[in-house]
Amino acid sequence: MARRWVQPGEGTIVTQREVSGILATIGATPLVRLKRLYPQMDARVFAKMERFNPGGSIKDRSAISMLLTKIRSGELSPGRSVVVESSSGNLGVGLAQVCRYYDLRFICVVDAKTNDLNLAILRAYGAEVEVVREPDADSGEFLDARLRRVRELVAETPHAYWPNQYANVLNPKAHEGTMREIAEALDHRVDYLFCSVSTTGTLKGCADFIRKHGMSTTVVAVDAVGSVLFGDEPSTRLIPGHGASVRPALLDHTLPDHVVHVSDLDSVVGCRRLIQREAILAGGSSGAVVTALGRFADAIPDGATCVLILPDGGDRYLPTVYSDVWVTAQFGEVSHLWKEDRTAA
Repeated sequence: MARRWVQPGEGTIVTQREVSGILATIGATPLVRLKRLYPQMDARVFAKMERFNPGGSIKDRSAISMLLTKIRSGELSPGRSVVVESSSGNLGVGLAQVCRYYDLRFICVVDAKTNDLNLAILRAYGAEVEVVREPDADSGEFLDARLRRVRELVAETPHAYWPNQYANVLNPKAHEGTMREIAEALDHRVDYLFCSVSTTGTLKGCADFIRKHGMSTTVVAVDAVGSVLFGDEPSTRLIPGHGASVRPALLDHTLPDHVVHVSDLDSVVGCRRLIQREAILAGGSSGAVVTALGRFADAIPDGATCVLILPDGGDRYLPTVYSDVWVTAQFGEVSHLWKEDRTAA
């Protein structure tokens, strides 16, 4: 049987045969039961494993959603159009993959915190990489500076297109499909959904699907300490792709039922718990979601069904989150936090 795939922005079911090549494998990621993560919880816990998208993250969904309609309409054409976007890593990889497949020029604006592996992947796909090295003077973060550079490039580059993941409605539209997959796998019985936030595209798409289909799911947004999205005081953050220093146009404070703020260190501890108890190597925002579930555990009724969206894998975080040298340099000697966790499992 041909695999079902939703054409972004149209709601039309097409088949895998009609979506060519590697891009046909975006979506339909595994939903994995986690039995060891918090064994004291009398609840069913599942993880939506977005690392199994071909570009390695949930951002593949946003990338193809924001580009495919314009490619098919002819608004983006090989040898003429130039895609320009700001990214901390994962969306850049997703866009680079789509642009490489359709032979579009792509300029990715990253910053000094982007790790070398992401840069190497972008360049392997043929992307042109612009690195912003000076943070915004007011926030000390790079997002404002990256966005300024994107606007400059769009203004000076003929036939440039900025998808603008922070405002493009096709970003959350893609994640209505993410939630559809979760709901169908669990017969629409999802009591709690834990979702990390940055552009808030995943949060909005999942929450929109939940509302449209009358589901009673409690939505928990997992934000970073130091992120401005849900009322925290802005401060410097270490984990890319989690939280934001600028409020995106997609942000809707009415979408989550609860918000949990997680520090960089607790994100690291969540990642270490996930790999030690479930043998899942996941990225920093996934660790934040794991920690948020643990904090919320006492409020979750027995027998409830919980879903964690794990946005990416941990391969690109090996030099940071999974490096004892890096962790010690940032937080001091804290390995006891996961050594004790391992013995308690």
